[in-house]
Amino acid sequence: MTRPKILTIDHRHLTIEDVNTIASGRVSVVLSDNDDFLSRIRAGRAALDALKAQEKVIYGVTTGVGDSCTTPVTKEQSDDFALNLLRFHGCGMGDYLDETTCRAVLAVRLASLKSGFSAVRVDLLKFLANLLAKGIIPRIPQEGSVGASGDLTPLSYVAAAVVGEREVYCDGQVRNTADVFAERHIIPLKLKAKEALAIMNGTSVMTAIACQAFERAERLLYLCTQACALLVEVLQVNKGHFDRRIFEQKPHPAQLKVALKISEWIQYGNDYRLANGQRVQATYAVRCAPHILGVLADSMGWMRQFIETEINSANDNPLIDPDTADVLHGGNFYGGHIAFAMDGMKNAVANIADLLDRQMALLVNERKNNGLPPNLSGATGNDRAIHHGFKAVHIATSAFAAEALKNAMPASVFSRSTESNNQDKVSLGTISARDCIRVLELTEQNLAALLLASVQAADLRQRQNELSTAELHPKLQHLIQSVRARSKFVCKDRALETDLRALTYAIRHGHMEGERI
Repeated sequence: MTRPKILTIDHRHLTIEDVNTIASGRVSVVLSDNDDFLSRIRAGRAALDALKAQEKVIYGVTTGVGDSCTTPVTKEQSDDFALNLLRFHGCGMGDYLDETTCRAVLAVRLASLKSGFSAVRVDLLKFLANLLAKGIIPRIPQEGSVGASGDLTPLSYVAAAVVGEREVYCDGQVRNTADVFAERHIIPLKLKAKEALAIMNGTSVMTAIACQAFERAERLLYLCTQACALLVEVLQVNKGHFDRRIFEQKPHPAQLKVALKISEWIQYGNDYRLANGQRVQATYAVRCAPHILGVLADSMGWMRQFIETEINSANDNPLIDPDTADVLHGGNFYGGHIAFAMDGMKNAVANIADLLDRQMALLVNERKNNGLPPNLSGATGNDRAIHHGFKAVHIATSAFAAEALKNAMPASVFSRSTESNNQDKVSLGTISARDCIRVLELTEQNLAALLLASVQAADLRQRQNELSTAELHPKLQHLIQSVRARSKFVCKDRALETDLRALTYAIRHGHMEGERI
């Protein structure tokens, strides 16, 4: 068995790809032993310990938390208070995040705590890195965070795992943390003052989910661009809609790249001429596809910036300046940037879900599909009347699109005042990120359906001697082969759920050939 590569956590910034690679288990994590890196972390902790000994007022250390910040906590109580803090936040509900997402959460929290400003011990960072390396991953419920004061409730499950409580994913099973630690001879770490708060008081759950959403959106964008090119070929519409000169006059950079990819894959040339009787203009679902896909494509840059800045930020409160020992009481736990990125992404992706549904409508409608059979039925002879091909699949894509559009409502504008009106303006970033994943799921399903239908259409054209798939661009030939490996030609009606699930899984998990636009 090939051993996974090692990713060292040190002063360098982690990328979205780093987080997702850690989450997938393709790399093993180790904390750097570099003296400069570790001394910075130790300086932050030493500053906090000195301030605590002097009984300085430090939120969450010598005071209660939230609206209880006027309640004093003695230095003798501060360590026990850390344990109570993680325990009373153990009220998460809903489905649990899967192991991959929880692994991403752990990676992002580790990245956030390594600056020295969070004033945690090196021992805590080593413990978190060790959990990742050993595949002992806190099991985290999805629901219960308002996104400021960070992801308190879901991140309490990370803190709980450190002290040997609640449950973890281990060896493909859900296990009691204490039992796993006992079997592996792992001694739970006793959290010191502020350390539970440092783990919990941040944006790592929403950010981890955002990392996964970003990767899925990139794959989706590329495959939707390929699907559009195939659609142009099977509908036999005017290829001139993808002339680069059109898009150079509205030069959104990534939109132009989308258009040029489609132009390349449909083998468009400037000498292209309409065939006799060919409609001069296709509907917007074809002609404006680069403009619709381009919104997401041109947004990926600023979304990456927002997400990667958040990954590498010290986003708990208070912060301790390791150079000056100043206590900095602030609000870096506020997840507004992630909330905005995820609200923006789900809006752009939901528009693509709608686009895919409209493209499906063109394929199945014999009044719009330029000579293809109604509903793309492959049936022939006397039985043709009783077979309906992709009729129900189109109904399903309309359902998927409607649900995606419903979930595109921005979560961040629904802030609630909570916790005795102390947390009176919150980001709801985690809800937005979870919504974004749901929109992506639905859109991936729509893409799978459109690909099945488009490849069916390609086969029908070939059977009618109207298209030679061997003459298509190699990328489109490969796309057709990838779809056909998971779904055969629909001659007579059959249940297509298995085909749709297989193709959706391949799209979702990166098993289809893909690049970045």
